[in-house]
Amino acid sequence: MASDLSGVAQWRLGVRWVTMDSCRRTTLSGVVVASMAERPSKVDASVSDLRMDRWVKEVTAIAACACATCAAVANAQLSENYYGSSCPAALLTIRTPVATAVLLDRRMGASLLRLYFHDCFVQASPQDLPLLFPWSSFNIGCDASVLLDDTPSFTGEKGAGPNAGSLRGFEVIDRIKLLLELICPGTVSCADILAVAAHDAVVHLGGPSWTVLLGRRDATTASASLANSDLPGPNSNLNDLLAAFSKKGLSSTDMVALSGGHTIGRAQCQNYRNRIYADTDIDGTFAASLRGDCPQGGGNDGNLAPLDASSPDYFDNSYFSGLLSHRGLLHSDQALYDGGSTDGLVRSYASNNDQFGSDFAAAMVKLGNLGVLTGAYGEIRVNCRAVN
Repeated sequence: MASDLSGVAQWRLGVRWVTMDSCRRTTLSGVVVASMAERPSKVDASVSDLRMDRWVKEVTAIAACACATCAAVANAQLSENYYGSSCPAALLTIRTPVATAVLLDRRMGASLLRLYFHDCFVQASPQDLPLLFPWSSFNIGCDASVLLDDTPSFTGEKGAGPNAGSLRGFEVIDRIKLLLELICPGTVSCADILAVAAHDAVVHLGGPSWTVLLGRRDATTASASLANSDLPGPNSNLNDLLAAFSKKGLSSTDMVALSGGHTIGRAQCQNYRNRIYADTDIDGTFAASLRGDCPQGGGNDGNLAPLDASSPDYFDNSYFSGLLSHRGLLHSDQALYDGGSTDGLVRSYASNNDQFGSDFAAAMVKLGNLGVLTGAYGEIRVNCRAVN
């Protein structure tokens, strides 16, 4: 048995740690959780030793409530005015470099949004988390783990398949962090910088605004394996996308709205080659227009094409209009409108930019607040590329 922390009982079964306070008995994904009064005298991975026929029945409402409570406690520590007294100039210090970067390179707006999404969508390691349930289902994501550089003894997320050679914007974050460390040393987290930068990038490109709650802290680790497994891929089908977002506590509406972030930015040839040569649900003229820069036999893998050919540098709903015409660049784009359950939402967004903007903003708030490191957990990095 592990040591007790503040009256919270912990047991290890197999390779998972579980904690529970004030709950009598429940099961979490096959992991036994007992109250202090009912804990087994001997912990063993054997089903018979723990009499699993009595203990393992179902995931109960108590477990769901407890997980929701942990997330609520973390989110309750976030505040729109978190830096109001500790660093009053924080938001302006972030906004100005973002505006400059987007002015010089419109594509940078999409890059900063993507950087934030790829940070939030990957879970942190259990060593950074507070009271743990099966940590693989406890969503801790917006923690700046994606910013950590590899070291001889550590492999981060930058080199993971979905990120390698395609994530951009690190230098913009570096410049912002340098400025903040000059005026408010050790105060503003890299995770919050990412959150505000993504918001400001969208606004600078004509997109909606939303309230960015602040007070996140930075992870001290990252996971290349989780980046590879958690991030949706360009060839994902609708069921894959729905499952990936559901795992993070995001609805189908959230998924479609957030996918609308592809109204800005570009994709590499290697990610849409199969679509323009093998897919049948694609406009023929559109596919032909892309083949010259993306040969079927290989080569030119890094050549770029806009995800929204109509207005690639302006945040609007034309991405969805393109899907109606079967001009989605990625297989995962067109999967949103291909006779499935999300077709109606795509049609709604294509005809109503305000609805898309509103739902996108709401989904960004939800994404950014789904379990964050606050209080004493994590750290405030001095350099966003390395732990302190």
